[in-house]
Amino acid sequence: MQDSIVYLNGLFTPLENAKVSVLDRGFCYGDGLFETLRVHNEKVFRVDQHIQRLFSSLPLIFLDLPMTPGEVKAMMQETLSRNKYKNAIIRLTVTRGIGSENFQIDAEVPPTIVVHVRPHHPLPKVVYNKGVQITLLTMRAPGLPSMKQGLKTCNFLSNVLVREISTQKGSMEGVIVDPDLGVTEGATSNLFIAKRGVLKTPAVNNLVVEGITRQVALEIARNHKIPVEEGLLMPEDILSADEVFITSSGIDIVPVTRVDNTSIGNKSPGILTRFLQGELLKCIEETR
Repeated sequence: MQDSIVYLNGLFTPLENAKVSVLDRGFCYGDGLFETLRVHNEKVFRVDQHIQRLFSSLPLIFLDLPMTPGEVKAMMQETLSRNKYKNAIIRLTVTRGIGSENFQIDAEVPPTIVVHVRPHHPLPKVVYNKGVQITLLTMRAPGLPSMKQGLKTCNFLSNVLVREISTQKGSMEGVIVDPDLGVTEGATSNLFIAKRGVLKTPAVNNLVVEGITRQVALEIARNHKIPVEEGLLMPEDILSADEVFITSSGIDIVPVTRVDNTSIGNKSPGILTRFLQGELLKCIEETR
């Protein structure tokens, strides 16, 4: 298998040579942002929405990126072209760059910018045909001060632990239930339920990231006159739902047929989930 070509601070280099400083604040503190993008037939799915989310998040963490959205888009496209993957996952990472021993933010320090492209390996078809199990974890969800929306930050330790704890319980994903805000999101996904024909998902807040695939699922539903509600969901809503599914750029829409020890619906992917799966794949295949 070919070695990926990585974009790192203006240079293109093989993955094995792509290094960042041990003083980089992304390495030291998780001080940065990232985006994960899906590529199908050499076309980046919803690239403009990903870039818009990145640029709307940058000022919230007081990070200035000396590039325009157009330049970032061109940079990712060039990296993708150099890798020659037909179907891929792009990871765009922006950190605050090389810091000093001083914890204080230094606005004069240039950020670190990385684009890594890897082949996309879809989940086995059985996952989409039979569904998966997820785990609900009650805990105080990690949030950022003064934020009204969740951010895709490099500080991902809580997500790593949520996923590992869930894996040990035999689940594909773990979903955080906050004592105050109820069901929030998964370690790497957004969560949806369907109840009596209504599609429901937790509202975006400082603990819930507005995922791009989440946006597309809602867009598809509204375009087909499917009732949609974004609001408070409690664990009992998930356990009593007719259908449950999770979404992210890497997995698309994955049906959930079991939540901990409770079977969902008729124990198989529901009609609405399958419909949204099909429509999402059409959107991805029609990417230009």
